[in-house]
Amino acid sequence: MKQLPRIVIDTNVFLSALRSRQGASSKLLSQVGDKRFVTCISAPLIFEYEATAKREQRPKKPAEKDIDDILDYLCAVGEAVKTSYLWRPMAKDPQDEMLVELAVAGGCGRIITFNKRDLPDVGRIGIKLQTPKEFLMEMEK
Repeated sequence: MKQLPRIVIDTNVFLSALRSRQGASSKLLSQVGDKRFVTCISAPLIFEYEATAKREQRPKKPAEKDIDDILDYLCAVGEAVKTSYLWRPMAKDPQDEMLVELAVAGGCGRIITFNKRDLPDVGRIGIKLQTPKEFLMEMEK
């Protein structure tokens, strides 16, 4: 039986999906829970999604209840992973370290992000960086 790809979704991808329903980020988020891939989550990552989405200042920002509903869905269908050790420093941005820790602890082969340059060393531990578009194109093959 083929093993499903395991991924971690960076906050920048989550925010992009909230901003527009037209792009690859939104398409990716809409496929979470479809049994084509496993999305690993952690409490710190969900809290970061929430804090960043709710503090964002822009017109047509989703209502807080809509953000909460999306987060509740991610918590229901994502695979909760507890990180018990630190892989630091692996990222240029210290905020991105938790993505690496979650990917390692969750056995994820991919981090879906727009900030590839902030995570230059993850390839050496077997983690591939992909944009939402790259990941979706690979899934369609």
